[in-house]
Amino acid sequence: MELINEKANNYATSFSEPTDELLKEIENFTLNHHAHSNMLSGPLQGKLLEMLSKIIRPKFILEIGTFTGYSALCLAKGLQPDGFLHTIELRDEDAAISQNYFAKSSHSSQIVLHRGNALEIIPQLKETWDLVFIDADKTNYINYYELTLPHLKSGGVILADNVLFHGDVLKENISGKNAIAINAFNEHVAKDERVQQLIMTVRDGLMMILKK
Repeated sequence: MELINEKANNYATSFSEPTDELLKEIENFTLNHHAHSNMLSGPLQGKLLEMLSKIIRPKFILEIGTFTGYSALCLAKGLQPDGFLHTIELRDEDAAISQNYFAKSSHSSQIVLHRGNALEIIPQLKETWDLVFIDADKTNYINYYELTLPHLKSGGVILADNVLFHGDVLKENISGKNAIAINAFNEHVAKDERVQQLIMTVRDGLMMILKK
């Protein structure tokens, strides 16, 4: 199902602040060399992540799912001077690509890349999070949410990507493990009295969750 009007998306991008040269480099590399380039956040959503981070001014950010490093570098732009972004990537190849780009960034000393299973790594991290970005395997979204919410400060924000999952959650009969998992996650958050939530129809759907 086509979720994005291409003309509207291009128009919005043209009137949004351009991305920097490093982000353009990551975008070009990913689009031309990665088999799953559709997973890239891209300029419009990346700029939204950057601006939300700058509004929140987080000291500690957790990203679950690094991919090629694009979204991490967008989020890092809002870090406090003494802040850190922890990002977790399961695939060694993607972790190596992202680490290469992190090294080129002015925020390189503030980004900590963890390689491995996020379900095992998250409990080992002792920070209190100001901002969390969930963009990993869809079947574990509820698990990631429940692992991070207790360690999110009051007034902190969780952003969850792909909550419309290519439009599959809009179907009368939802099928496929990922779409079923995302719909279950959306329902789970909607029933959670600890938070307020909003789904934004940007790209593949981005949910903003505010802890009360």
